[in-house]
Amino acid sequence: MKMTEIKQLSDKDLRERIENEVAAYNTMKMNHAVSPLENPSQIKAARRDIARLKTELRSRELNK
Repeated sequence: MKMTEIKQLSDKDLRERIENEVAAYNTMKMNHAVSPLENPSQIKAARRDIARLKTELRSRELNK
């Protein structure tokens, strides 16, 4: 997910997206612990997407 896409989301959508991404990330980590994923770099990408989303949300909070 690109920063330009993230900036277009509303605050509500951003919070929902963070919740969904964290849930998917946790599921992915659990599945990887049981049986290795085909592409383990997905975990890294998910973690970075979550960080991008949280960064944008925090930036909006500080600018209000």
